[in-house]
This record gives sequence, structure tokens and C-alpha cells, in this order.
Amino acid sequence: MPHSTHAAQTSADRLKALIERQEQPVVMNRGIERETLRTDGSARLSLTPHPASLGNKLTHPSITTDFSESQLELITPVFQSVDALLHDLTATHQFVTRQLGKERLWPGSMPCILPDEQAIPLADYGLSNLGRLKKAYRNGLGLRYNRIMQTICAVHYNFSMSDADWDGLRSIESRDEERPKFVARRYFDLMRNFRRWSWLPLYLFGASPAVDRSFLTTKQQSLFSQLDADTFYLPFATSLRSGDLGYQSHIQSDHIYTCYNSLADYAESLRQAITTPHADYEHLAERHGAAAQISPHILQSEAEFYTSVRAKTAAPPGENFLKHLLRQGPTYIEIRLLDVNPFTDIGVTAEQIHFLDLFLLHCLLSDSPRHDPALCDEVQSNFRQTVTEGRRHDIPLLNRGTHVSLGDWGKQLLDALSPLAERLDHSAQSSRYSEALATMTERVNNPDQTPSGQILAMLTGESISLRQLMQRQSERFHEALVKQPWPGDLNEAFTQSVAQSHDAAKTYPDSDDHHFLEYLDEFVAAYRLAP
Repeated sequence: MPHSTHAAQTSADRLKALIERQEQPVVMNRGIERETLRTDGSARLSLTPHPASLGNKLTHPSITTDFSESQLELITPVFQSVDALLHDLTATHQFVTRQLGKERLWPGSMPCILPDEQAIPLADYGLSNLGRLKKAYRNGLGLRYNRIMQTICAVHYNFSMSDADWDGLRSIESRDEERPKFVARRYFDLMRNFRRWSWLPLYLFGASPAVDRSFLTTKQQSLFSQLDADTFYLPFATSLRSGDLGYQSHIQSDHIYTCYNSLADYAESLRQAITTPHADYEHLAERHGAAAQISPHILQSEAEFYTSVRAKTAAPPGENFLKHLLRQGPTYIEIRLLDVNPFTDIGVTAEQIHFLDLFLLHCLLSDSPRHDPALCDEVQSNFRQTVTEGRRHDIPLLNRGTHVSLGDWGKQLLDALSPLAERLDHSAQSSRYSEALATMTERVNNPDQTPSGQILAMLTGESISLRQLMQRQSERFHEALVKQPWPGDLNEAFTQSVAQSHDAAKTYPDSDDHHFLEYLDEFVAAYRLAP
């Protein structure tokens, strides 16, 4: 099966060919999921239930919870316009903020002041089979990794190309390949390149170089420098959320081997993990009961697979995710390495999105070598290095066995993005992509301009703790969101969606323990039968 017939072409060459063939700009589809903690207004985790005024967390399309009852997840629909995307996300933040009373939204990825672990409340979705499944999954996460780790928040960026662009790209590259296979192959090409270069957005957008004392054990504290009584940090760190403190699992790393070489390999590695028991998790079941987690397997579901990028598809209700993914192929990808941006009230900026568009297009349109074990090891090593020492500008990264400094490699990648930015700006009659690229170039040239660098400069320059800084940002953002215009029709739309979510939740009947255990068995069995 042929791959690109233009092996010598750059990503810019391929973008030019695609636009000329389409005779119209490239169309990118985008969606955002922003996680945030509710606090009591004094930088402490709120322990109140999810407000009923925000709707039912099981059924509301844009306002739900993540791991904890105190952890909101705000979700946008899919948009082609960046402005429309951020307008929608802003409106959701406005509505939520107006329902919080004295509570506030925490503006960073690393948590606020936390109580003892067992006091962190699990998200509760009611007594239906689906609701109990969601809670069992979260209880399992808490038992496996502890509840404190699960309070870390992020921004997830969902990205896809339009059908017309896929058809155009297919006609250029591979006329004899079936469309679903072509799209799946090219999404995995994109994801391999993304993983290979993921250290760059980690460096550019990492915003968690420090952590509050309440998040760390006494043993963990010894691994960090101490800024004050409540703040621990690493002087050159970018995103502690993405490192050993965050969503890391030695069991996953020891038993799940996937380098994104193909859809079949990716799906099979997940299927094996979801259907293979692990002794540690079997012991959890023995101690806490069969319904304390979805299963005693390496993964409870594909959602537990911790990685920087995932292949996604919208499986219909009741259909197994992996079966649908294998049959239909990925319909979008989920970027999972973004820290919450603590310098904006909605956690992400248009500038970040425009850069990610450039970066992802470059990943898609560049040659993508298959990953062997050595290259996979390089990917992981570069990522870990950037997490802990990314702002040490001359740290050596590995590029196909050759050492290159982060600064030099970063400049090379940004230079490759420049013609893409020019072409996209020309198509849109704007300068947004070039402006975003200029900002990121300045960050590569000057590590102090990165979010992580700015945060540490504020902590040291103002002699304040991380909790004080984030509390100040939290208050500022709350006031700003409340003061923004709030049209009556927008309020009516949100009020109606809240009522509809409560009505929809009533259609899910309660389940007893016996029927729920049967439901769990069926849920896991569906993975055994996949594909």
C-alpha cells in the first residue's frame, strides 16, 4: 500500500498542494475539555456536592465532574472557528461562576489546599448502572493511584480534519487506499510525530513548576526545593503535572507497549491491558469488594490509559469503544499534555490553539517514521527531561540517536512551522498564526517567558506562596467573569439545559447490587470479544 509519493516534500509543500486542490482554506475541527477544582474561597478544596444548579453531572452535555465531586469538567461542542470555540467555553465559565456563591474556580493544574486523602469526595452519578459504573471507575482510580493524584487538572484539546480535507489529502497521497484506512493511518502518522516532538508544547505551555505542600507526602517533599513553608518546586521544571507526580503508572509503563504504529496495534495493546488481571489490583478486589473498581485488570477501561495523545471515536451508547474504533477508525485525536493556563480565566488562550493547529498540521503533513523500541525510549526520555529540566536551555535531547539541545531543536521545529503559518494566515486573511508563532519563538529563545518561568518569577519576586498566587488569580478571574455581559437569551439557554439534564437523568433506572455486578461483567466481557 503506497504512502506519500512526495517523500521529499515538506509539510508546507503538502499544505500548499492541499489548499490548491481544495481551492479553499483547510478546515480544522476543535473541541476543549477544561478541568478545574471548586474551592471554598480560601484556597481549600470545596467539599460540597456538585451544585444542582449546574445540572445533572451524568447527563449535562457541557458541565460535569471528573474524578471528584469537587472537580468540574467544562466541555465545548466541536467548532471550526477558534473564536466561536472560546466564546462557548467562556459562556460556560460565566454560567458556572454565577452559580458558585462564595466558591471559586481554581486556576492551575496542581491542586489547591487538599484535605486528607479519604476526605476528597468521589464524583457520584446516582444509582443507575451507568452512574454506578462511573463511580466504580473513580473509586478504582483512587485505590490504584490515590485520590490526591486524581485532583490534578488539565485542558484536553480535541482535534480533527474535515472530511473534505481528508478526501483532498487522500487524492494527493494515496488514490488506491480505502478512505477509512487512509484516515486511520494518517491519524496515527500524526500521533507518532506528536509524541516524538511533544516535548516542545510541554516546554511552551507547561505551567506547573511548583506544587502546594498539601499535595506531597513527607518523602516526596525531600525530592524538591522549598520556596516557603507551603511551596515546593524544581528550578527548571515546566510541568510537574506531566511527570512522576502526575498521571504516571509503573504498572502501565511495564505492561502496555504501544508506539502508535497502527490502529490494530494500538487497539490490541489496549484490549490486552483491559482484559489482563494484575496481582496488585486483584488484591484490591479482595480487600474492597468486586464493585470497588470496574475490574482487577491493568486498565479498567481505555480512559485509564495515561498518555499525551489518544485516538478517539464517538461510540454510540452501549457500544464497546474499541470495537467501534477498529470498525470506524479514529474520528479525532485528544491532546492531553496541556496544563491549565493560570493567566487566563478559561484555562486556555486563542494563541495556544493557533499554535497547536500549526503544530498538529506539521505532525500530520510531515514524514512519520514507524517507532521501534529505541525511538519509543527516546520519546519517553525527552518528555521526562523536559518535565523536570526543560527551562535549562541547553539540556540534551535525543533525535534519532543524536544529542541536540532543546533550544536548537526547538528553533528548527519553529522554523519549519513558519511557512505553514504564512499560508494559513493568507487563507484566512489574518496574522494570528504568525503572531502565535512569534510568541512561541520568543519563549524558545528566552525560557523566562514560558508560563512556568513566569510563575516562578512571580513567586520569588513577590515572595508569595503558590497557594497565594493562585488564590489571587482565582479572585481576579471570578470578578472578570461576573462582570462580563450576560445576555438574557444566554442565561435562558443554560437554564434550559440544566432542566433538561435533570429530566434526562430520570430516564436511567436505579439498579441493585446484583444487577450492577452483572452489568460490570458484561462491560468487561465486551472488551474480551473485541475486535
